[in-house]
Amino acid sequence: MDADTIQAIKGIAGEENCSTLVADLYTYGFDASIHHRSPEIVVQPRSTEQVSAIVRLANERRVPILARGGGTGLCGSAVPLEGGIVLDMTRMNRIKEIRVEDLYCVVEPGVIYDRLMDALAPFKFSIPTAPGSGEACTMGGMVATNASGMRAIKYGAIRDYVLGLEVVLASGKIIRVGTRTLKNSSGYQLERLFVGSEGTLGIITELTLRITPKAKKAAMIVAGFDTLERAGKCVSKIIAKPLIPSAIEIMDSTCIKAVNKTVKAGFPDVEALCMIEVDGEPAAVEEESKVVQGICNEVGAVSVEFSSDTKQMAKWTYGRKSIMSSLSRFGAGFVSVSLADDMAVPISRIPEAVVAFHKIAERNGVIVGTYGHAGDGNLHTKMLLDPTSEDYWQRGEKAVSEIFDTVIALGGTVTGEHGVGISKAPYFKRERPTAWETMIVIKQAMDPNNILNPGKIAQWEGSILCMLRYPCDKYSE
Repeated sequence: MDADTIQAIKGIAGEENCSTLVADLYTYGFDASIHHRSPEIVVQPRSTEQVSAIVRLANERRVPILARGGGTGLCGSAVPLEGGIVLDMTRMNRIKEIRVEDLYCVVEPGVIYDRLMDALAPFKFSIPTAPGSGEACTMGGMVATNASGMRAIKYGAIRDYVLGLEVVLASGKIIRVGTRTLKNSSGYQLERLFVGSEGTLGIITELTLRITPKAKKAAMIVAGFDTLERAGKCVSKIIAKPLIPSAIEIMDSTCIKAVNKTVKAGFPDVEALCMIEVDGEPAAVEEESKVVQGICNEVGAVSVEFSSDTKQMAKWTYGRKSIMSSLSRFGAGFVSVSLADDMAVPISRIPEAVVAFHKIAERNGVIVGTYGHAGDGNLHTKMLLDPTSEDYWQRGEKAVSEIFDTVIALGGTVTGEHGVGISKAPYFKRERPTAWETMIVIKQAMDPNNILNPGKIAQWEGSILCMLRYPCDKYSE
C-alpha cells in the first residue's frame, strides 16, 4: 500500500483513529487461531459513513480490507492474509435501541455480547446463544461467523436472532437487508446471506436482533462415566426421551484433569462427564432434573451431582469454559492449539465420533482433548503439541485430516459454530464438493475486485500449516 493511500485513509477516519506502528500491526495480525499475518494499517472507524468511504477507496485502489471484532475467532477469519487494511470495529459499540415490546434490539457491530446481555437483563430478556468468549466477542463478529455456544441445542445459533442488517458492500454502497419484524417473506432473505460470510461479501455496520425472555430458573446435573462411549450414549438417550435441555456439555479425561488442576473445577476424576443444564418454569426444571438424573443412572453413571445454586453452577460453567487455557498448562513444553476444533455430527453419532477421535490421536502420536456442546452434536478437540516441532505439526495435520474424514463419513460438518476461515478451508471443500464453487461465484459477483477478506473459506488453497503464529521455522510467517 502506498503512502498516498495511507494518508487518504487517515483523512477519512482521522489520524487519531489510525495506526501504522509496527507493534500495533503485529498485534492486529492475530486472532485466536494458529495463524498470523500483519496488516499495513489499522483503522478504528466510528460510523457507517467512514466504513463506506474507506471501503470505496480500497475498492478503487485494489487494497485488501478486513473487518475485525474482538479477535476471538479460532479459524483465522480475522487474519489479514494479504496485508492491507484491518478495520477494528470495536469503537462502533453503541446499543442504539431496545424494544422489548417488539422483541428486538438494534446495536452496532462492536458491542460485546456480555455487555448486551447486561443491558437486556433489567428487562428480563436476552439472546441466549451463550458463546464461550462472551466477555470479549462482538455481535458483528458473532453474526459474521454464525457463532453460538452451549445453549444452541434449545435456543439456536445467532443466525436465528438476525432480523436485519446494515451492510457496506465492496463498492462502498450502504444497504439494509431484512426487517424489524419477526415475520418476513419479502423476497430473498439477504440478511441470511451475510450470516457466516466472515466479511467476504460485505462489512456489517448495524444489527437488528431478536430478543427472547430469560428463563425463570435453571439447574445443572454433572454425571461422571467410566467411558466416553457411555457419556455419548447418555446424550442420545436424553434427546430421545424426548427432552431438550438448555445445554449438554461433554468432557473427556484429558480435559477434566486439566481444569481440575488449573482452576480447581472440582469435577469427578472419571473418563468422561456430561454437564446437563435445564431451564424454564420452576416446576418444569424440577421435573426435568429428575428425568435427567434417572437417565444418567440408567446409562451407568458412576457419579451424579445436582445443583440449582447459581454459584455452584457458575463454578461448573467456568470450569467448562476454562478448558482451552487449562490444556495449555497440562504438560510442560506443550500448548493447546485449534486444529480440528468444532466439528458437528448427528447427535446419535456422538459415541462413535468421540471414540474415533481418541483412536486417531493415539495412532498419530498426539494428545487430543475432546469436549463440546454434545446436545447439538457440536464437538471440540484441542490438540496438545510442541509448537516448535515440525514433526508435531505434521502429525497434527494428519490427525486433523483423519478426524474430519470421520466427521464427514458420519454425516457431519467440519465447523458447527466457529466458521471456516483458513483452518477449516481444505476440509470444508471436502464436505461441500458441490457447493463451494457456487460460493466462489457469489463472491465474484459481489466483490469483483476481491478486496473483502480475500483468500478465506472457498478461496483458500493449500495446507493449513502456513503463516503460523508459533516459532516453527518451516511454517511460520
